[in-house]
Amino acid sequence: MPEVIIIGSGPAGYTAAIYAARAGYTPVVIAGSVTAGGALINTTEVENFPGFPEGVLGPDLMERMAAQATKFGAQVEFDDATEVELAGPVKRVRTGNGLEFTAPALVIATGSAAKGLGLAAEQRLGGRGVSYCATCDGFFFRGKDIMVVGGGDSAMEEAIFLTKFASKVTVVHRRSELRASRIMAERALAHPGIEFVFNAVISDIHGDTAVTGVTLTDTVTGQTSHRETAAVFVAIGHTPRSTLFADQVELDPAGYIVVHGNPAPGAEGTAYTTATSQPGVFACGDVVDHIYRQAITAAASGARAAIDAHNYLTELAAGGGLAAATV
Repeated sequence: MPEVIIIGSGPAGYTAAIYAARAGYTPVVIAGSVTAGGALINTTEVENFPGFPEGVLGPDLMERMAAQATKFGAQVEFDDATEVELAGPVKRVRTGNGLEFTAPALVIATGSAAKGLGLAAEQRLGGRGVSYCATCDGFFFRGKDIMVVGGGDSAMEEAIFLTKFASKVTVVHRRSELRASRIMAERALAHPGIEFVFNAVISDIHGDTAVTGVTLTDTVTGQTSHRETAAVFVAIGHTPRSTLFADQVELDPAGYIVVHGNPAPGAEGTAYTTATSQPGVFACGDVVDHIYRQAITAAASGARAAIDAHNYLTELAAGGGLAAATV
């Protein structure tokens, strides 16, 4: 059986597979039947991933990562993990196609899902003006009027960031007051490049091949109005894909998997690892990341998870536990 199972693909999962395979293991990647490749599958041009000065399409980047992982011996299964047993020396994963995989180490790289508006046009215009990542896509709307949906800290951060590119940023919030922390709210409200529309929701997004405008609905009166815009940045939060592991590894109140630190050898302080509360189980990428949620940070944490898994397996073998875990 494989020494390492990786649940999830995307930059974190595929990077973990590359590192694990390069370490001499034969990892199995349960990549997902529909979500293989993670969020980048639904993006167009990626210009901030190192090594691609001309940019690269999100699906192409994921295809290259998958090919690199299989080149070194990883087995990629385009299937969904439906049941896991993570306690004990042997980790078990069952899939939607009825397969079962076992291994002494497991890496969780299932990512997170941006919360959407629930509009049909939102799906159709995804990557064509509808975005969930200002740092990924803001550059494409230089000199344009754009909108940000949300009232929390993330929305304020995105709005302020987007003023570097947009001629005007309009924040649409369904309530009369922002939910953001006081300092972030004051900073955004005082910014000359940001306009606010309170007590309103976007009820429709217009455009055939690109966003051209939106319909706003007043949450108090129900009246509608039309506004032109080149982009809609949705910043109403993310949901970590951790439900499958909820009763087996520690989660924080927001549902993100908690990873723990181990003392750094020969150094003061803590060297944080990707180890979860379950021995032999590691987590990486957006399923543990509240803050950055970038392809490059996910890839970096995938490399760390594979290295942590390798160290765990090495210690297990040194203590004679690896043979027992692979029986």
